[in-house]
Amino acid sequence: MSEAVTAALPRPPGSGVRVAPDAVSGADPFGEDLQLALYSCYELHYRGFEGVDAGWEWDSDLLRLRGEMERAFLHALRAGTAEGDDVTGVLDELLVEPVDGQGVSHYLRDRGEWWQMREYLAHRSIYHLKEADPHAWVIPRLRGHAKAALVAVEFDEFGGGRGDRVHARLFADLLEEVGLDPSYGAYLDRVPAEMLAIVNMMSLFGLHRGLRGAMVGHFAAAEITTAPSARRLAGALERLEAGPAALLFYTEHIEADAVHEQVLRHEVIGDLLRGEPELAADVVFGVRATELLEERFGTFVLDRWESGRPSLDGRL
Repeated sequence: MSEAVTAALPRPPGSGVRVAPDAVSGADPFGEDLQLALYSCYELHYRGFEGVDAGWEWDSDLLRLRGEMERAFLHALRAGTAEGDDVTGVLDELLVEPVDGQGVSHYLRDRGEWWQMREYLAHRSIYHLKEADPHAWVIPRLRGHAKAALVAVEFDEFGGGRGDRVHARLFADLLEEVGLDPSYGAYLDRVPAEMLAIVNMMSLFGLHRGLRGAMVGHFAAAEITTAPSARRLAGALERLEAGPAALLFYTEHIEADAVHEQVLRHEVIGDLLRGEPELAADVVFGVRATELLEERFGTFVLDRWESGRPSLDGRL
């Protein structure tokens, strides 16, 4: 599928996408082929690709293939998460920090080496260089106070009106500070399916009005878990004696995301569910799908590092 998409895009829109009839049904929904193909389709809604006609964004053949891949991915996400509609309970669970946490940020804070930190930053660049863009898709799907509150969070993500403070710009500065390529999409061909799936989930939720509850659930989960994670990553960079430009991205998120968590939880989700209480199960799904994919990514990376192997396609 990914080969078919990359072969089609340099051609004029309307020239077709040649995929075997059973390609999607026979694919691993979390595997590299489907995730890379899906990411390539979604990217046409963001900045696109150099040399690719913008008309591909709405090409009917490509959209048909994307729809099949989305259904397979969404089915796998639902199958991998427990159902429920207790929004308060599932968000409260995220607020509990385990004393013996074993995640990637814990590893980097306590004993990560520079090559591992650089790998982690390359992984996350696939999202952070377009940070908050996927979440912007949900704005027209909301109304009233939920919309206003989510826009307030997005305003902060986009630098509060200052281009040099846009979070994507701060992450590019971080990459440059540690000697990595700050170009948009520079590491797309090196990150694993586990990272692609996280970003694809955001695009999937954001681009479908019917998944607006899942999107705000995901956004809240991300903001709740970011502040403590950012604190650990800032500690890791300090231990590795990184410069101030490297630290700024994470220190900015420690305070900002603690505030955003409250706004999303009480003002965005709260107002949304007062008007549409039937979306509670979707909000829970968004939270749990985020946990599922982040856990898959963390397990993949730590398994590689514990065995002394790179988690990217080749060392940086």
